[in-house]
Amino acid sequence: MIRTAPDLFSHTPYWAECFGPAPFFPTTRQEMDQLGWDSCDVILVTGDAYVDHPSFGMAVMGRVLEAQGFRVGIIAQPDWRSTEAFNELGKPNLYFGVTAGNMDSMINRYTADLRVRHDDAYTPHGAEGKRPDRAVIVYTQRCRELYKDVPVVIGGIEASLRRIAQYDYWSNKVRRSVLIDSGADILLYGNAERAIVDLTHRLAKGEPIEDINDLRGTVIVRDFVPAGYTEIDSTRVDWPGHIDQFQNPYEYIAEPSKCASDKAKSDPQEVMPIRIIPEPLKGKQRLDGTQTYIRLPSLDKVSKDPVLYAHASRILHLESNPHNAKALVQRDGKREIWANPPPIPLETSEMDAVFGLPYQRIPHPMYGKAKIPAYDMIRFSVNIMRGCFGGCTFCSITEHEGRVIQSRSQESVIKEIEDIRDKVPGFTGMISDLGGPTSNMYHLNCNDAEIQASCRKLSCVYPVICKNLKTDHSETTQLYRKARAIEGVHTVAIASGLRYDLAVEDPEYVKELVTHHVGGYLKIAPEHSEEGTLSKMMKPGMGTYDRFKQMFEKYSKEAGKKQYLIPYFIAAHPGCEDEDMLNLALWLKEHKFRVDQVQTFYPSPMALATAMYHSGRNPLKKVSYKSEKLYIPRELEERRSQKSLLRYHDEDNWPRLREVLEKMGRGDLIGNAEWQLVPAEVKTHYSRSSSTNTNTNKNSPATKKGTATAKPSLANRPTAAARKKAAGKKPAAKKNQQRSVKRG
Repeated sequence: MIRTAPDLFSHTPYWAECFGPAPFFPTTRQEMDQLGWDSCDVILVTGDAYVDHPSFGMAVMGRVLEAQGFRVGIIAQPDWRSTEAFNELGKPNLYFGVTAGNMDSMINRYTADLRVRHDDAYTPHGAEGKRPDRAVIVYTQRCRELYKDVPVVIGGIEASLRRIAQYDYWSNKVRRSVLIDSGADILLYGNAERAIVDLTHRLAKGEPIEDINDLRGTVIVRDFVPAGYTEIDSTRVDWPGHIDQFQNPYEYIAEPSKCASDKAKSDPQEVMPIRIIPEPLKGKQRLDGTQTYIRLPSLDKVSKDPVLYAHASRILHLESNPHNAKALVQRDGKREIWANPPPIPLETSEMDAVFGLPYQRIPHPMYGKAKIPAYDMIRFSVNIMRGCFGGCTFCSITEHEGRVIQSRSQESVIKEIEDIRDKVPGFTGMISDLGGPTSNMYHLNCNDAEIQASCRKLSCVYPVICKNLKTDHSETTQLYRKARAIEGVHTVAIASGLRYDLAVEDPEYVKELVTHHVGGYLKIAPEHSEEGTLSKMMKPGMGTYDRFKQMFEKYSKEAGKKQYLIPYFIAAHPGCEDEDMLNLALWLKEHKFRVDQVQTFYPSPMALATAMYHSGRNPLKKVSYKSEKLYIPRELEERRSQKSLLRYHDEDNWPRLREVLEKMGRGDLIGNAEWQLVPAEVKTHYSRSSSTNTNTNKNSPATKKGTATAKPSLANRPTAAARKKAAGKKPAAKKNQQRSVKRG
């Protein structure tokens, strides 16, 4: 059944609502004094600069809590090397709320090649080094050092994607839940408005945080499983042929840990689930979802066995529908990581209320005239929805925001555009984006509530669009028209990602988009051309791209506009072999694409493609030890080589590409013909008597006896005698090789 929740704003406000909304949340004691506050009820610690805008997570959490009557302070980008900055606002009455910011701190700092980035878009002037690696862990530890008796609540994208054991690309190992690593009391995952509101009101009423263990969208640590639950055992991928007489493998739980309560010690049955059902038999049982949990393989098991890791990842993604998901439990030593089911999505009225709170829509005045790049990107944009049902395996949006689309009303969006027009400095009449994770999923959801309540599909659009999915874009089209009609607005651009396989189902939407909302270029993301790789990404084939391209060109011509598609592609995705990348490069050349913005696959925590990368198995299918092994481009040089194929036109990449093509046995693609991929190396002739003077005379001794040659391919390295006979390498070629290694 479709699960519901009380209205987000139905709580009786806390007594401190008498202070009213703060222009900005205080960041210093002086600002608290100006507001007449003696203390903060909640202090939020963030790795981002403080921008009071609904695109910044801490601003949203703060305004939502303020609307509940709580006094909220913010500590933005504190110096983590001591506790001094964390004490700027004193001791909070209820808790510290900790987040790394809008981005994972590791992805924010390191490229896919593990190089250190030299800027941070969420920091004034884009300066680097203003937040630590693994910021959630570091910030929590500082809060603990400062006030040991104050609860610490962690959340945001970094905590959300590390809520259970997860493969960590930067250390190349499986790490435990960040809840244990940080020492926090509770973890909130996803868009956590419901959880943070309920948690804060319960703490304000005096309930100990260790007793708050039933909130959806939270993760807690338990010493034992409480009584009354049924366990679905999913700790293994191979089961014996006959499991009707199933031996309980968890009888040791009957002996509680040393931390158990006296009551549990006196009654061992209090820590036992009612029964344990092997995963293969779960479909034969009628279970109460609210009293059932799934046991994942333990931290120890998934750390040592990549196949079990892939299996655990598959289970987590299958249990992502808030209307049917069960709690997940994973043992870490003697402790149990207990992940409650996902939060109930916000209704449209609740979304409107959240986005209608009194945001200033500008950075805190303490930054003066400093530019904050991330704010400059979004200050004239409007977020119209949340969530994504696309299921792209390389993306972590679904793991964080969920598959159920949460949309605002058209009236709410129009009101925000008018606020931007009237209040945001520098507005010139252009709205830079109406979008979200995907621009054209606004108000698109399942047509059948009962089907939605029971569905466990990883994607609503792959391998084909589900027949129960609403694909009518009329509400989006109407919104675009209303936005364009607002006085003082002359342009409404669409910059968020477009799901073109959905768009082609509604030609009227495509015509509206192409005619009025494309400023010459439209970015879309086919990601690849080869079916084998696309199937690992859960992306549509190029036939759908061609359909959209035809519609795009048709409506552009009708509008009298010269407009172009800018496709995005990924190199080195799990399952992508060198031949796949070569075919993609040839496709790009055939279609005369010279793409500048390309990316190498980045194994972000908890993504399905990351499970593929780590395990070499495909969790889109049932995982076993006999499952087909995927080809994984792991070596740095191979990842760079695949990326360089996407930029075949960049002469810095030519030395590497010649070597790659020779190694692949495709030397026929090296040359100056139109159909060839990389130009042949220009040979420079020079005299033996001087390595610095060149001689282009055809009859020179250098022409007859020795010439500079390209670096031989690794697959056909010359013999020592041949190397001795060779005249030497061309200095320019060597320089280009070094440059290409640096740039990838």
